[in-house]
Amino acid sequence: MTWFTHDRFGMFVHWGLYALPARHEWVKTREKMTDEQYQVYFDHFSPDRYDPAGWARAAKAAGMRYVVLTTKHHDGFCLWDSDLTDYKATRTPYGKDLVGPFAEACRAEGLKVGFYHSLIDWHHPSFPVDGTHPRRDEVDGEGGGDIAEYRHYLHGQVRELLTRYGKIDYLFFDFSYAGRKEWWGGKGAADWGSAELLEMVRELQPGILVNDRTGLPGDFVTPEQYQPSGPLAEVWEACQTLNGSWGYDRDNLDYKSPELLIRMLVDGVAKGGNLLLNVGPTGRGEIDPRALAILAEIGAWMDRHERSIRGCGPASFTPPADCRYTQNGDRLYLHLFSWPLRHVHLPGLAGKVRYAQLLDDASEIRMVVTKPGEVAQNTKMGGQPEGTLTLQLPVQRPPVAVPVIELFLA
Repeated sequence: MTWFTHDRFGMFVHWGLYALPARHEWVKTREKMTDEQYQVYFDHFSPDRYDPAGWARAAKAAGMRYVVLTTKHHDGFCLWDSDLTDYKATRTPYGKDLVGPFAEACRAEGLKVGFYHSLIDWHHPSFPVDGTHPRRDEVDGEGGGDIAEYRHYLHGQVRELLTRYGKIDYLFFDFSYAGRKEWWGGKGAADWGSAELLEMVRELQPGILVNDRTGLPGDFVTPEQYQPSGPLAEVWEACQTLNGSWGYDRDNLDYKSPELLIRMLVDGVAKGGNLLLNVGPTGRGEIDPRALAILAEIGAWMDRHERSIRGCGPASFTPPADCRYTQNGDRLYLHLFSWPLRHVHLPGLAGKVRYAQLLDDASEIRMVVTKPGEVAQNTKMGGQPEGTLTLQLPVQRPPVAVPVIELFLA
């Protein structure tokens, strides 16, 4: 787990046929499309501007250190030249494998390679219809299909992915839903043959990290679209979107600001977690300009504040309101989500800090300790609780999304 808990920040890429309708990656089931209706996207899939090297450069420039690509999403469409189906990129007008160039591009930029693979498949004829399926209204509580036959297909495709593209660092399975009230016919570990599947994965790629969505425990847990309110008992990674949709969603303008996303990254690291931030490339294979602009702003902040994230984790000290601590050895990082007037008071740190500076420009932040009994008088600040260290801040907030003060512990 060492690289994972050190790097802290990765890119998720959701891409497939659903980029053409451009209205959410679950469009096939949301609109209850038949295979024949969905076929038009297969027939016109031709991402002539696919540039995995550009994706990798954008990820690296944003401060990300690993990239995870959807090899197959729930619609069953495969981005590689699988021997087990014709429902794949090499049979579309594009006609080429998309996974190999992605893996090579990531490695060329020094990025770890990750694959996402859906356990669900709305296209495969043996996959039993259930409450998630586009055909859910066509059956009366009886899903049909042959889960054993589908399970063989699932395992075979995972074997292909883990034997054709060199070392794979990360595998994100999605998802198990046995017993979920909102979806009848839910499936879980027994349906996927998860024990045997994970055994095969570990055998083929001994160093790989695998998530927790097969219905069995994994190497890390994956809260999605929310930030945990505190540290978790397990190693964790929050997977988050830019605008609420994983796939390219042309008319969705509900984008999070770069500042909010940076705060989410900081908040996660302060609680011992990673951030896997998603982009959804267009049908032509490009990361759209809105996403690229956000990534560039995150990258500008990371360029100056990386050491408050990389290799960091939770601190044992309690931060003041609207702040977060991260820590790496004797370096404690105070992230100020709002900029106070002149002073910030740090409980329990009096006598424990030998130097303080703004991380942005390495300019000194002066430190004072006011004894609890001191009386306030006019412009003189009164005493603070025992053990409180007070930092004297400039009036002007540094011109960065989230200011960071680096504290060198004694």
